[in-house]
Amino acid sequence: MQLFRLNLIDNIFQLHEDLANHTYTHGPYQAFRINDPKPRKIHKSSVRDRLLHHAVYRILYPFFDRMFITDSYSCRLQKGTHKAMNRFRRFAWQESQNHTRICWVLKCDIRKFFENINHEILLNILIERISDNKITALLENIIGSFSSGPSRGLPLGNLTSQLFVNIYMNEFDQAVKQVFGITHYIRYADDFVIFYHDKSRLEELLPKFADFLEEHLSLELHPKKISIKTIASGIDFLGWVHFPNHRVLRTTTKRRMFRRIAERKGNETTIQSYLGLLRHGNARKLQVVVDKLAGLV
Repeated sequence: MQLFRLNLIDNIFQLHEDLANHTYTHGPYQAFRINDPKPRKIHKSSVRDRLLHHAVYRILYPFFDRMFITDSYSCRLQKGTHKAMNRFRRFAWQESQNHTRICWVLKCDIRKFFENINHEILLNILIERISDNKITALLENIIGSFSSGPSRGLPLGNLTSQLFVNIYMNEFDQAVKQVFGITHYIRYADDFVIFYHDKSRLEELLPKFADFLEEHLSLELHPKKISIKTIASGIDFLGWVHFPNHRVLRTTTKRRMFRRIAERKGNETTIQSYLGLLRHGNARKLQVVVDKLAGLV
C-alpha cells in the first residue's frame, strides 16, 4: 500500500493505460484468517486491484440493484440487518394474520456459499445483462483471479464479490417470487426465510428449492441448517431469536459480545457498538449488564 501511494498518480495512470490497452491482469491475493464469529479465510487483493474493484462496483451496482427484489438485504444501500429484521416482524404479522393463526417459517442456509459460486454460471448471467464485450472480459479477469476449486469460488475480501453473489442469487430470488409464487420471503446473503401458514406447502417447496439451486446455480442447501418451525417456538435469524411479539439476542451472539467487551476493556467504541445492537431487540437487562461492565452505571 505504501509503495503504491509513493507513486500514486503514476500508478493510477498506469492502471488506466492497462485497462485502455486491455493488458490489465489481476494480481495475486494475500490470505489471512479471522474469527468473526466463526473461522473464515479472507483473501485481500493489492491496492491497485482494490482501486479497480471500487470503480467496477460504483458503475455496476446501480445498474444491477434495480433488478434485485425488495427483500434482498445483504450488501445493499438502504438495506442491512436491521431492516431485514423489521421486515421479518412484518411478514410474521401478515402471514399469521396478526398472530391469530399459526405461522410456519422455513429457514435455509447455503452450504459453503462463496466457495461454490460457479464462475461459468456467474459469467453467463453477467453476459446476458451486459452487452459490452470489453466489460465482460474485465469481469472475467476479476472472477478468474481467484478459485477455491475448479472454476469456482469468490474471495470474501473483494468488494466486487459482494455484488457478484447478489447478482448470482438474484436468479433464485426471482424464481422464488415468480416461479414458486412466494410473497413472504427474505434473503440475507446465504440465509433465507419463507413464511407460510401451511407447513405442508413449505415441505413441498423445500426439495424444489434444492433442485433449482443445484440445477441452475450449482449450489447446495446445508442439510444441518434447514428448519421448519413456528414463530411461537422462536426463529433464529441474523443473530436474534424472533418470537411473535419480541426478539432476544442469540446465546452465541451474547457470549461473543461479553467476550469482546472483556478483551477490549475500556474501549468506548466497542461498548457503544453493542449498546446500539441491543436497542434493536428486547434486551433491556443485557443493556444494564453492558453498562455496568463499561462503568456507565
